[in-house]
Amino acid sequence: MKKSLFLNPPSLEGFDGGAGARFQAKREVRSFWYPTWLGQLAALVPESKLVDAPAHGQTLEDILPLAKDFELLVIYASAATFASEVKVAEAFKAANPNLMIGMVGAHVATVPEPSLLASPVIDFIARNEFDYTIVDVAEGKPFAEIDGLTFRGPDGAVVNTKDRALITDMDALPFVSPIYRRDLNVEDYFIGYLKHPYLSLYTGRGCRSKCTFCLWPQTIGGRSYRARSPASVIAEVTQARELFPEVKEFFFDDDTFTDDIERVEEIARGIGKLGITWSCNAKANIPRKTLEVLKANGLRVLLVGYESGVQQILNNIRKGLRLDIMRQFAKDCHELGIIVHGTFIIGLPGETRETIQQTLAFAKEVNPRTLQVSMAAPYPGTELFNQAIENGWFQKDEGLLRQDGWQMAALHYPHLSSEEIFTAVADFYKAFYFRPSKIGEILLEMIQDWDMMKRRLREGVEFFQFLRTRKPGAEC
Repeated sequence: MKKSLFLNPPSLEGFDGGAGARFQAKREVRSFWYPTWLGQLAALVPESKLVDAPAHGQTLEDILPLAKDFELLVIYASAATFASEVKVAEAFKAANPNLMIGMVGAHVATVPEPSLLASPVIDFIARNEFDYTIVDVAEGKPFAEIDGLTFRGPDGAVVNTKDRALITDMDALPFVSPIYRRDLNVEDYFIGYLKHPYLSLYTGRGCRSKCTFCLWPQTIGGRSYRARSPASVIAEVTQARELFPEVKEFFFDDDTFTDDIERVEEIARGIGKLGITWSCNAKANIPRKTLEVLKANGLRVLLVGYESGVQQILNNIRKGLRLDIMRQFAKDCHELGIIVHGTFIIGLPGETRETIQQTLAFAKEVNPRTLQVSMAAPYPGTELFNQAIENGWFQKDEGLLRQDGWQMAALHYPHLSSEEIFTAVADFYKAFYFRPSKIGEILLEMIQDWDMMKRRLREGVEFFQFLRTRKPGAEC
């Protein structure tokens, strides 16, 4: 077994590309998700080490001395910062010419050959769901016999082995909590709407929805939801609680934890007996009876992708939800005391100046406790990316991020410019948060909780800095 280093590499300040990677850009307030995919690899491969440089504030100079201590380096790469990840790989190879280097992640899985050919120091790309592909590499199995691998053959030509089958027995995957305890510092991970410190876990992969913009179901996770058994989830949470007594909240980061109603209710009842506080990703269509079960068993926050307040746009992106269902869901959550963090996207196909205002009105109506507003990000490998190519929606061939790390408005339409989409994000935030009712809600929350007081003050400083520095066309 090769001694292996799994690396979420250093990148732009404030960039958290090694997370679930749904939104690969600097955020309005400091946020870091756990490197769950790399953590799973470290749990599978003995004698390995997990390094999450962005969350720990480490530079390339900080981590480069590790090169000499390992035989295999696996780098998590993203579309937004791929060029930076190539430079990291080149630096490690220069420090240890015998080091085998591979890359994983949705971006390289989508464009494996260009990714491999980006630099001669990259020895392989592990495509799609890469867990057991990396295990085979670490065990020293010949590349040609490993499913899901892209590499250079003896003649230098690119070789693609057959695709690896998706994992169906999710219970066979080892728990990641011991790896977090060994290699990470939970204090470094921070999400504004979750208690601090928190712990993030995957209990399943894939999503049954068909959203055209969402990266992972179209690249690695797949359109089916494959999940651990409730007993396995409860066992991992039990172990994690013992390993991390300081953790105040557990977050289930499955693309949609609530896809299987019976399963999520069984899990909730099981972990409810542990007396923990937990949160999860969710669709805005959970029946009230299920919400009642979840709330009674420790649920605190639901992270919900509303995306738009315009039915036609939801239809355009194949969201599979109706506005009336989402309104009822929001009403039920408010009445049951379940906090909602809502996410919205500006610039999806069909967006106009008028629909932006309609989505803002919808956001105010459903009134999540907090929200995130982003611009449509056409990642390679998604249907949205293909639509943008076919229809000429790309504004410029400049990628997804500006040099200062802020997300670019990558799309434009004949009736809506990229500049208008970019400006609309800050306007949306200000119109939602700078209301007397929302200000009062936030102040009340701060008065009731000293820890929340400190967090909201810090976030406020970061948010106003975001509004001040994020200017159309500005580069740092």
